[in-house]
Amino acid sequence: MEESFLSLPTEKNDPRKFGSTSTSLTWGYFFEELKRQCYIAGPMVAAILSQNLLRVVSMMMVGHLGELALSSSSIAISLSGVTGFSVFIGMASGLETICGQAYGAKQYQKLGLQTYTAIFSLNLVCVPLSVLWIYMENLLILMGQDPLISREAGKFTIWLIPALFAYATLQPLIRYFQTQSLITPVLLSSCATLLFHIPLCWVLVFKSGLDNVGGALAISISYWLNVIILVLYMKFSSACSQTRAPITVEVFLGMKEYFYYAIPSTVMICVEWWSFELLILLSGLLPNPALETSVLSVCLQTISTLYAIPYGFGAAASTRVANELGANNSEGARIAARAALCLAVTETSIETTTLFALRRSFGYTFSTEPQVIDYVTSMAPLVCLSLALDSLQGVLTGVARGCGWQHIGAYINLGAFYLCGIPVAAILAFWLKLRGRGLWIGIQLGSLVQTVFLSIVTSCTNWEMQAKKARDRTGYSKGGSTEDVGLCH
Repeated sequence: MEESFLSLPTEKNDPRKFGSTSTSLTWGYFFEELKRQCYIAGPMVAAILSQNLLRVVSMMMVGHLGELALSSSSIAISLSGVTGFSVFIGMASGLETICGQAYGAKQYQKLGLQTYTAIFSLNLVCVPLSVLWIYMENLLILMGQDPLISREAGKFTIWLIPALFAYATLQPLIRYFQTQSLITPVLLSSCATLLFHIPLCWVLVFKSGLDNVGGALAISISYWLNVIILVLYMKFSSACSQTRAPITVEVFLGMKEYFYYAIPSTVMICVEWWSFELLILLSGLLPNPALETSVLSVCLQTISTLYAIPYGFGAAASTRVANELGANNSEGARIAARAALCLAVTETSIETTTLFALRRSFGYTFSTEPQVIDYVTSMAPLVCLSLALDSLQGVLTGVARGCGWQHIGAYINLGAFYLCGIPVAAILAFWLKLRGRGLWIGIQLGSLVQTVFLSIVTSCTNWEMQAKKARDRTGYSKGGSTEDVGLCH
């Protein structure tokens, strides 16, 4: 008995060899799974941070041009994230189900074809979004924004349109590599792009005469550079030889299946993203809106930056669960989900403890105003709670994407934030006079409801049924054998 729990799986008891019929939860197998997920999550966190820093670097440099340039670029980057970049992150997440399970089932050509389908579909969606971005100035004026700020923000957004098409191509490519656990090229290309972006942005903003729109052009060029690097790796690397597929009519025939997962994935991710943006808008209606908005922006920027960590673990959970279900290893998928939650609890314990210990000083990172720093210090416990919930739901939504029940996650997120979180936040802030603290408590109640329901759904998941659905989805039952398909490294 002791050997079965503490030793690494041998050829006789290795669950990877025999599929779902003989998988047993051993400590060695569990720790092996933890190592695999850390191998995926660590580089993914660094890659996500590098990609997010492209926009942050541009905003920082543009901010040195003056208050107008900073405010207009901040609004433009925020709205472009809400109306464009967040949509493509959500839509590309549909590939985590299809491609992850296809790779586990060794349906390599389907993985490549669905990646092409996603790239084509997302670039189609770029067309109406580009029209929206062209008229962003008019939209901002209609929303009551200052005409001068609106004009500059509109110019910035127009110069971001090439970045929109690049992002629509980049996100499916990232999922293509992620679902194969090929994270190194994603990491290296993201870091190389960031290193290229910093001097490029400096030249375009300060030396070219483009001023603030130079920051937008730098983002566009850098995203396209990232795309080019990944496309070249995909085309010429031997690691992608099995998953490269010729572009055929199947690319277009696969759009129906792709959108079946892409649309609920988008809803699941975007409704939460948009609820926090709505929180900032509501803070502008409070007494002393400058203070309330500043403090909530600091808190939101903190959790947004640190969310790269649970998102990376969620990507690892999605990949491992999808691979195991595609390989007809239901018990392996169950263990992958448990390992991901274990990592989430460990990560959030370290993260929240560190932040709480630094609660009296981390406000100085964003401001030197004593009033703002004191307010941020008082909000620190709520921010720590937010980080804990984000870590859990980040992994749980990753499991959802790996299984393919994004539609359930979409319903949960809609109900949690728009039937519970936002209404309670408004009541606490405006009726009970808790102001910004009330807004944050309300939105965290929505996060708590979201996490609880996702936990219930995950704990009640019939993994054997999910494996059967994966077999039907990938056509696994028509080819291959359970002995032939195991864990994917």
